[in-house]
Amino acid sequence: MASIVPTDQVRASVAAALRGQRRDLAGQAFQLALLATLLVSLGVLVTLLWITIGDALPVFRARGADFITSSTSALPARAGVRQGLIGSIILAGFVAVFAIPLGTASAIYLQEYARDTRVNRLLIANIRNLAGVPSVVFGILGLIVFAQTLRSVTGPGGGKPGLSYLSGGLTIAILVMPIVILVSMEALRAVPPSLREAAYGVGATRWEVVRSHVLPYAAPGMFTGVILAMARAFGETAPLLLVGAATGFFSSPGGRGPIDILQGSYTSLPTQIFSFAGKPAGAWGAVTSAAILVLLVAILAVNAIAILLRNRYERKW
Repeated sequence: MASIVPTDQVRASVAAALRGQRRDLAGQAFQLALLATLLVSLGVLVTLLWITIGDALPVFRARGADFITSSTSALPARAGVRQGLIGSIILAGFVAVFAIPLGTASAIYLQEYARDTRVNRLLIANIRNLAGVPSVVFGILGLIVFAQTLRSVTGPGGGKPGLSYLSGGLTIAILVMPIVILVSMEALRAVPPSLREAAYGVGATRWEVVRSHVLPYAAPGMFTGVILAMARAFGETAPLLLVGAATGFFSSPGGRGPIDILQGSYTSLPTQIFSFAGKPAGAWGAVTSAAILVLLVAILAVNAIAILLRNRYERKW
């Protein structure tokens, strides 16, 4: 059988490819298109931030910290974001207490303990679908379940029974829980199988493997889910409007206990921004921009704390 001898043209083509002289024009064009899209997106974001900061600075120059420490008011010169900021922090506390522990535990069970059955695959598929459901749907769920069905628990007193911190916080916790589960499962799935096999090889039980080997390795990735959950909890508006977040002036009487506060009227920073934006743009435009800037700083602060904790935990292990 005669051997196949490459021709001079084939030799030249292979040599050019090895030397990097052959250019992938289609690939380079696609790369340039992606870069242009990135630059346009960043340009729009920077422009919006620049306009917002420019409109907000006069408010902070004139009022300083008084804008942050003042309550809601019908007058733009006296309106502040204290109640909304405190409300957002309390709502984020519901996420930290309910969504993060339950979501993390669910991810550990589904990834490390549950068998690969049809029921479990269907359950994971439904969790993925819930992560993409619009937030207003969760608002309707919270209105029906927490604000109406469980009104004797979430807010039996007041003029609007059931429309309270408990309803809003539990709604937000359910909203972000699928994100925590999915990101935690991906972090657990990224742990090398050899790490588990080595632990089993020295006689460790499944719980010891998960506690001492898998979780420390996956913790930085799981903290990413916590960051995403807290950021989304701080920025949500639509579900809170459905479960009774106040959009106008309301008073917060003192002398109340923790239960009375959680069962009473509430608002949040995004809800206040929504309320400010719906008023005449003249005097309220600058107030709206200042509130947006406070929200951005609060979200960045929460993310920074979570990132610092993640990096510290990663260095420790």
